[in-house]
Amino acid sequence: MTAHFGRRLRKGAATTAVAAAAVAALSASQAPAVTGGHRTLATDQATPDATTDQSATGDSPYYTDLPPLSSPLPSPSASQSPSIGTPVSMGEAEAGIPATILDAYKKAETELASSKPGCNLPWQLLAAIGKVESGQARGGRVDANGTTISKILGPALDGNGFALIKDTDHGLYDGNSTYDQAVGPMQFIPSTWAWAGRDGNGDGVKDPNNIYDAALAAGHYLCRNDWNLSTDAGLRSAILSYNNSTDYLNTVMSWLEYYRKGTHSVPDGTGSLPSGRSDDTSPSAPTTPPSSSTPSAPPTSSTPGTPSAPSTPGTPSTPSTPGTPTPTPTPTDTVAKLADAGTAKLTAVAGEQFGKRISTKAVTSAGKTVAKVRIRFTIAGTTDATFTGGEKVATVTTNASGVAVAPALQAGETTGDFTVRATVVGRTIAGLDYAASVTPRVADTLVRTSTTALTCTAGGEFADQVEVKATENGAVADKVAATATLIKAADDATENDKGPYFKDADGKTVRTLTGLATDADGLLKLPKLYADDTTGTFLLRITTTGGATLTVELTVTAADTSSAGPSSSPSPSASASTSASPSA
Repeated sequence: MTAHFGRRLRKGAATTAVAAAAVAALSASQAPAVTGGHRTLATDQATPDATTDQSATGDSPYYTDLPPLSSPLPSPSASQSPSIGTPVSMGEAEAGIPATILDAYKKAETELASSKPGCNLPWQLLAAIGKVESGQARGGRVDANGTTISKILGPALDGNGFALIKDTDHGLYDGNSTYDQAVGPMQFIPSTWAWAGRDGNGDGVKDPNNIYDAALAAGHYLCRNDWNLSTDAGLRSAILSYNNSTDYLNTVMSWLEYYRKGTHSVPDGTGSLPSGRSDDTSPSAPTTPPSSSTPSAPPTSSTPGTPSAPSTPGTPSTPSTPGTPTPTPTPTDTVAKLADAGTAKLTAVAGEQFGKRISTKAVTSAGKTVAKVRIRFTIAGTTDATFTGGEKVATVTTNASGVAVAPALQAGETTGDFTVRATVVGRTIAGLDYAASVTPRVADTLVRTSTTALTCTAGGEFADQVEVKATENGAVADKVAATATLIKAADDATENDKGPYFKDADGKTVRTLTGLATDADGLLKLPKLYADDTTGTFLLRITTTGGATLTVELTVTAADTSSAGPSSSPSPSASASTSASPSA
């Protein structure tokens, strides 16, 4: 295949029917349904998730070859393996995936199983998409690091038979400074890669031409919006969001089921090269009518030198070629600014979901709202807050009222302020910033989990450790920050310089502990306490974010000296005179 895809044309009804029949035959003869039970192939209008108007590929062309109807065969023996750089033909070798490409898919599956376990991403889905998008990077033509030997580019998305996506990367990835083009083995368009890109091989670079980066990015892209790919609905939404075409969905599904039946690795550069493309023309496809701006030439006489016959009366003469018409502005072209659409104050407690969502409207210079405009929301600043699904960027299309509502924001554990910026995809106008804030987790009540008195002899250690439970409005208050200080008196929170103490990692005396936090059950267990030689009653004060405070009483008694004789035991009055006696 060439580095630059051809124009994508709508396929004829006959071609579509043949493809659908082949996919149906495959489903009936091969693997059981991906999620269990019989799978019904998609035949209705493709409808991706409403929050993701722009697909990963910009709906660029893709390979339409279907897998063989027979089940995959075992891996060929070493003596049968083709030499490196020699593509093999269609057939049993279709089950073979180039080694580096296969490794990238499996590594991406492992990472997603850890970072987004609820997604249930199978590596076979990445393989199916990689097969359909680039023929497994053109049969595995990648270097040792997984980067394609030559660029794999889709057509310019100039609106002529494709989506209209003007340049967003200044030609950095696709070499086109006018329009975006799909790039790399997973065919990401630059505007999507800008937020979906990942560093899958740990080299510090996010490169859409690298299969490790692209496969991991594709995995995260498919797992956004909390989609569960072990369900029919989640799998369908994810695939259609990658390329919004029912034929595309069916083709990917056929390869997914084929790879689930078995596959094996083949040397890089020896994978099979598909031939069918969604933008291929065929005899069954309807021919493109002549353009109205290019009239047919008038008939000529069959006899040389004989002038043409005059036109039949009443027949209009051939019109002259008109000039190039002015293109009709797209909805995006008419947007003059972005305006807030009633977004309330964005505040959430750490770890919780924001109660309000960002609403932004696209407006013309005349003040009218504009529908069908893609708005990109990007989280910026020092924060671990994300949109639903764990992403930092979300693209939403304005509705009939010209309003785009961003996915819900999820606060992380980092407290403080951050910004969400709204911008128009495909148009350079000023963005709109929204201030958001994450506040610390709080507790309003602290209680000890034990009623046992805390006592110790001078110079010894307390047998029991102090444990408390934090609640907020009666509910468990987890991950709440706390401080513990041995204070001088109930009305003097100054750190005491004598009496009980903690030890740091070096065994040194410490009477204030910071950086504490309750666990998932709202519990906080303090380190062991020790006593110096001062006897008496002492106070330990524990405070949390939110104002919960608990003061715990500690008692240190004189060491037992009865073995030294009666005279060694101090009288009660003597003991009292050497004790610390904080006020109540």
